[in-house]
Amino acid sequence: MSESLPLQDRYLALIDEIVETTLKGKISSVEQVYQMLLKGIASGTGEVFELALSDRLTTLQTQVDTEKDELKKSKATRRLRAIKTIQSQWQRWQEQNKATEVISLAVREITIATNEQRLAVFLRFLDPNQKYPLNLSQLQQLAKALQQFGAANPDLMAISTGITNGIAAWQRIQENLLSWMYEQKTSLGFGGVPGERGPWASWAKLVKSEIPQTFFRTLALEQSPIEFTQKQPNITLSDWVELAIVLQFLQRGLVTWFDQQAYDIQAGPKLSISTFLTFAVIWSQLAAGFQTQAAYSNGASLIMLQILRTFAQRPYFPLYGGIFASFSGSSLRDALDYLDEPLRSVEGTQEKARILTLLGYSQRALGRYPRSINFHQQALEIARSAKDSPCEIANLNHLSRTYVQEKNYPEAINYSQRALILSRQAGDKTGETNALVNLGYSEVMQAQQLENSEPEVYESAINYLEQGLKLAEKLGDLQTQALCFSSLGIAYLVTAQHENAIKYLEIGFKTAQVSGDLYLQGRNLAYLSEASYHLLNFEKAIYTGSLGMYLLEQISSQEWRQPAGLLTIIKGQLGTDKFQVLLQQNRPKIISVIGVDGYDHIPQLLDEYQNG
Repeated sequence: MSESLPLQDRYLALIDEIVETTLKGKISSVEQVYQMLLKGIASGTGEVFELALSDRLTTLQTQVDTEKDELKKSKATRRLRAIKTIQSQWQRWQEQNKATEVISLAVREITIATNEQRLAVFLRFLDPNQKYPLNLSQLQQLAKALQQFGAANPDLMAISTGITNGIAAWQRIQENLLSWMYEQKTSLGFGGVPGERGPWASWAKLVKSEIPQTFFRTLALEQSPIEFTQKQPNITLSDWVELAIVLQFLQRGLVTWFDQQAYDIQAGPKLSISTFLTFAVIWSQLAAGFQTQAAYSNGASLIMLQILRTFAQRPYFPLYGGIFASFSGSSLRDALDYLDEPLRSVEGTQEKARILTLLGYSQRALGRYPRSINFHQQALEIARSAKDSPCEIANLNHLSRTYVQEKNYPEAINYSQRALILSRQAGDKTGETNALVNLGYSEVMQAQQLENSEPEVYESAINYLEQGLKLAEKLGDLQTQALCFSSLGIAYLVTAQHENAIKYLEIGFKTAQVSGDLYLQGRNLAYLSEASYHLLNFEKAIYTGSLGMYLLEQISSQEWRQPAGLLTIIKGQLGTDKFQVLLQQNRPKIISVIGVDGYDHIPQLLDEYQNG
């Protein structure tokens, strides 16, 4: 085989040589094929060989499929069989040589990249969505390889040093990755007392390097990653890479651990979801903070998108949920907004449709209905093009729910009917459950708006809700069950069946607590307060209304004003002193859910409502 031939031609010649040798009976085992590949393929050129192999395979397959002459067809079939043997041994070669191959490729591409593109090229090899993302030991090898070029290019030395320091920092955290969970005891997730407990404070104590330590302390104090960037105007490439390595392996370590919590099927996925969201938002905020340093800003956006793409492919990706209990902290409260801008530069993909679904749900929880509709419409179109049926159905359902919030009940009914038809055609039981609930809920609200007093109208609508609940219970889907209980409770409330309303809303609140949906928790409590008020149970109305108001305000949902308005009316009817006595009587119960700071914040919210 001539060394002067272009590389792809040389590999085509190698493939032809193996095929001819096989047909002549000179190769008697697959091991001999493997040894020829081992000898013939140069390190770092696997992609070129794969193209050559694919070219030969396609040509021969076409010949076998179309050849009429039996003799020629038989010869082509034998050649095809030989090519498939090469293909199987090539896969073996890839598995056994992938580390060397990927590292060689990474070194080559990083070293030849321009200074502006070098960081982005490096980050591409960290992408968990790649076929062979670099693991910890491969990164160490990459750092050593890049170090050899450090004298010629300081950026290469900086990346090498950043990798080494990042791995060292991660290894210090790794041994005590979850110690904060046992210190905290009261809750899981990324909340906690600012500066004292929680994961960020715990990790800050473990690392020795200045940049990761400062970053973790910033988050521990509930300050924004943007504030961190403002205090680090002279951050070096080495520092940036170190932080990227620490955060990436930290996030993956947490997700891996949470995914393995089989003993708690709800907490595991819920905390994995929270982790994906939290770290995606952190990177999006770093991208915003580093806007004056293009390479750092673009690198942060790239990592954010990598995380979201991985998340969108997980079986527990929340097509029907968005705000989770462990996704907390004032600096991250509105943070899903930060994901909007970087996503605009991404082409329409299945992953993008799913992320837009999440953003749409979250915008509805915040009371931004036009934005919610816009996100869901975009997601609907992309999901349809990508043939992602569950995502398409989910967005039809979400659009129905958002139009209810806008009091556009005909459109809400229209989208829920479309979701119901499509979900039944596709056999999507979760989609069908949500569609039944949305249809029933929309019809109840429309009948109330039209002041329709005919009982059969409400019976028909409530029948849809009950069908949805039965299906949700059969599926064991807690998120959908929470929505069913909540919707039934509200339907009974608007039809003045207050005892029934309280029964379903209480179950809905407990179910939403388990599923971790703060928005549904807050809504259930707000309507529980209203139902209790109608039954003249002022103590319960004050307790549930105060909790609901606080939880909704904590996720920046404008719906906090609904229970605030009712509490203000009750306060006016009872008098300030009597109201305060009833609130004080429920202090232990309220503190058990939202803590002392939450309880102390309730009067402030009522003042804000009255003065607003």
